[in-house]
Amino acid sequence: MAGNSQRRGAVRKPGSKKGARKGSGGWGEQALEGRGPTPKAEDRPHHPAGKRKASIERAVATGRPAPGRSSSSRPGPGRSKPAKRSGSATHEILSGRNAVLEALRARIPVTTVYIGTRLESDDRTREILQIASGRGYNLLEVTKPELDRLTDDSVHQGVAIQVPPYEYKDADDLLDIAAELEQPPLIIALDGVTDPRNLGAVLRSAGAFGAHGVIVPERRSAGVTASAWKVSAGAAARVPVARVTNLTRTLVEYKQAGCFIVGLDGGGEVSVSDLAFSVDPIVLVVGSEGKGLSRLVRETCDVIASIPIASTVESLNAGVAAGIALYEVAKVRAAQD
Repeated sequence: MAGNSQRRGAVRKPGSKKGARKGSGGWGEQALEGRGPTPKAEDRPHHPAGKRKASIERAVATGRPAPGRSSSSRPGPGRSKPAKRSGSATHEILSGRNAVLEALRARIPVTTVYIGTRLESDDRTREILQIASGRGYNLLEVTKPELDRLTDDSVHQGVAIQVPPYEYKDADDLLDIAAELEQPPLIIALDGVTDPRNLGAVLRSAGAFGAHGVIVPERRSAGVTASAWKVSAGAAARVPVARVTNLTRTLVEYKQAGCFIVGLDGGGEVSVSDLAFSVDPIVLVVGSEGKGLSRLVRETCDVIASIPIASTVESLNAGVAAGIALYEVAKVRAAQD
């Protein structure tokens, strides 16, 4: 009968297990409250994808192989990628066949060697694999997308290594290196060069023309990062770099040690090809990409030298200028031998 409140099941009986109640007591409002967007599977700690991501991040941070991954295992589709390199203070990723091979030859401490799947072999990769296996380094075979993330999408040529942060020298160490070789010091100092690619180019020229080291300030200057390693083509493993707190003070100390300080800048007093100090202990100072030499550094220099260029070109970048100046000095020194 319509409206029959005594119909079975219409209301909960007073003696039922849960008992009768009036209203929801707020339970309805709580059920309607939003919990925000659903996190990605790899961001959920208990999801298989999240566990794989955490496992790979621990492997990258410690240099140990991820569980279930070895030099002989190939990652299948759907597996999560390793964490992107964050510039950690505990490690650095170097990539490129020349840079990796030179680092291995120099016996720089290596925690992990990454090799791309389906890597096209050549003499360099064969030597890399031979050194890595002979020294017992952790060897991981990874896909190209994984290498792209590890190297910040740089041109890695299918190989990369994880190494500790670069170990800088003291300024006095560069003079000691020249003394051990019984040669007059030839040092490059960079004044505010902030592009690591320029630093890499300077290191490459320094290695080619026999410089005993490069000096960079601690502040407002590029350091030896993966980008500098890449451009240096491995010269960063052979040419020491000293990091100093105050470049002007260091140049003054070099002058007291008997070095001539030559600043490179447009409109200089002499040409780099006419330097009278080439066979003597010399420090070549290269200014920043935009502002050139700072005022205090310029005042500290014994002479300002320039590189003659066409009037249609405003200036040369730091890497090219250092390479030309080093060539001119090396040419004069070679003629004196």
